[in-house]
Amino acid sequence: MFTRFESHFHLDYPSGGIPDSESMEPAGDPELFALQSQFAGMSFNNGLYRVMDREIMPLAGSFIETAFPTFSHRARPFAYDWLGRIFALDSGRFECESRAVTMFEPGTGEALEIPCDLLNFHESELVDYGEAALALSFYERWLASGGAVPSRDQCVGYKRPLFIGGKDEAANLEISDLDVYWSLSGQLLQKIRNLSPGTGLTP
Repeated sequence: MFTRFESHFHLDYPSGGIPDSESMEPAGDPELFALQSQFAGMSFNNGLYRVMDREIMPLAGSFIETAFPTFSHRARPFAYDWLGRIFALDSGRFECESRAVTMFEPGTGEALEIPCDLLNFHESELVDYGEAALALSFYERWLASGGAVPSRDQCVGYKRPLFIGGKDEAANLEISDLDVYWSLSGQLLQKIRNLSPGTGLTP
């Protein structure tokens, strides 16, 4: 089912996780079931992209619930990238009669709608538009500058998030614990969205 994805995204060793049947939802969503059956907990292309396992999913769900509460009951996280950006199926949008993909960005505070379903996201979007989907050249600059490959429970996060004036450059990046980064980013975004217009925020 994910033949093009497998031909372009090479499994990292060790994979960083083990597929777990408890994270799967076979009923009504065969593509998600197939993705998790094959790849749950696995990392690809030197930490560029990871499919979630059942331990990571609740952390991602908590971030979405805090930072993007309108999506809390409609987003099902399934993967994340090196920047800690979360990819989720969105039951509020459909493509090809299947739930569409939304990307939640902890560094920018944005939820970006991706115009494809789960299968096309892996077979087309990630393969043909990897630069836009995964910030590939930015990751290469990070690695070239001496940055480390994030482990399963890490991401490369912004020292100062872009939504409070941070710069979108490698010098503003650092290895972060995934849970801590999502938690702090979610709290900051929640605080910002609860402020009255014109009110400043002390980082």
